[in-house]
Amino acid sequence: MIKRMLPLLIGLSVCGAAFAQDMPATARSTTTHATTTTVTTLWPAQPPAGGSTEDAVKTAIANAGYREVKGLKFKDGVWRSEARGGNKKWVKLAVGPVNGKVYAADAPSKLSKDEISAKLATAGYQNIKDVKFDDGLWAAEAKTPHGHDVDLLVDPDDGSVVAKSHD
Repeated sequence: MIKRMLPLLIGLSVCGAAFAQDMPATARSTTTHATTTTVTTLWPAQPPAGGSTEDAVKTAIANAGYREVKGLKFKDGVWRSEARGGNKKWVKLAVGPVNGKVYAADAPSKLSKDEISAKLATAGYQNIKDVKFDDGLWAAEAKTPHGHDVDLLVDPDDGSVVAKSHD
């Protein structure tokens, strides 16, 4: 009896482990009105595992020369807040969830739109479109090498992907 139960128990434990894997928290909602279709992408609500903690983000912001951080929250795949710089003006900031790099909304990009598209293509992304610079980061839509639609936030200095969400 035990010899017959052992393969069943092993099979159940393997299946249980496979089903216990967490998938990224993304959602998609589509609204259609007459001839207009709106697709809303929801980024993960939490920073990725191994990503920067709130305290680490505050330290990164301070190390970048900003003070009086307010409204720090994880939104749209990155940490977002406002802070005062040395000139006493409030600036919108984004902080990479893994790299901890601080991106000021009013800072210029070192790379052009075409250079960002080329960097993403080199990284394996396809059908890159809607590339635009907004709030200190480049945003783009693309397909992964496996054909999945993704929204990307891209570093304006080196073209690396800071955050992505499935469309």
